[in-house]
Amino acid sequence: MAAMAASVAALSVQPAAAQAVRSAPVSRVVDLTHTLRKDFPTFGGAPAFEMEQAMTLARDGYNVMKFTYYEHVGTHFDAPIHFTTDGATVDRIPADNLVCPLVVLDVRAKAEADNDYQATPEDIAALERQHGRIPAGACVALNSGWDARANGPGFRNASGNALRFPGFRPDVAPLLIERNVAAVAVDTLSLDHGGSTSFGFHKAWLGSGRWGIECIANLGAVPATGTTLVAGAPKIAGGTGGHGRVLALV
Repeated sequence: MAAMAASVAALSVQPAAAQAVRSAPVSRVVDLTHTLRKDFPTFGGAPAFEMEQAMTLARDGYNVMKFTYYEHVGTHFDAPIHFTTDGATVDRIPADNLVCPLVVLDVRAKAEADNDYQATPEDIAALERQHGRIPAGACVALNSGWDARANGPGFRNASGNALRFPGFRPDVAPLLIERNVAAVAVDTLSLDHGGSTSFGFHKAWLGSGRWGIECIANLGAVPATGTTLVAGAPKIAGGTGGHGRVLALV
């Protein structure tokens, strides 16, 4: 119970942040969500989303599709419970956490040179030197350019039994926790880099009661700072995460 209470407390990072995110009118809305389809690449390689027509206009008077899918497919959320025994479930992420400042960490050049690149504390320091300290309650999103690969095998980038794509290095987690960051996002299949077998960043980050987004898209269309994230996490009782719609207000 104490661990669960701590998880919920961490999820309440800067609950007033959403009220002070924007001081200027919205000039455009950028969709940061991939279109979910049957052949969207998955971490394990097997298809994770199916759709069939359950009701038809001609037969039933209305159209209804039936979906069968795993929570962690397409642009989706990781709740603390995903990598903990008693962390908060996705329905318990406070709404105040889901509208927050978006800070984009651009590592596209490094990821192009090294498919296994892991964002480091030095990358965070360089970002803050250029754009100022990361605000409390923010979501820090890793832009590796990987979203451009989502229509083919290069998204998983399998090499033998290993996947090769960028992610956060585990020692970035305590730095962002110290900044009181609410969430992180990646444009790849995992918060950890593809070759990770220990999932160190997942464990440290979700274990602190915070949440994440995987397979985010179009980060190259938003500036490093000054943008508001609107994260449409599903509200499913007991869920470890789930597909959702993610927008940036620029």
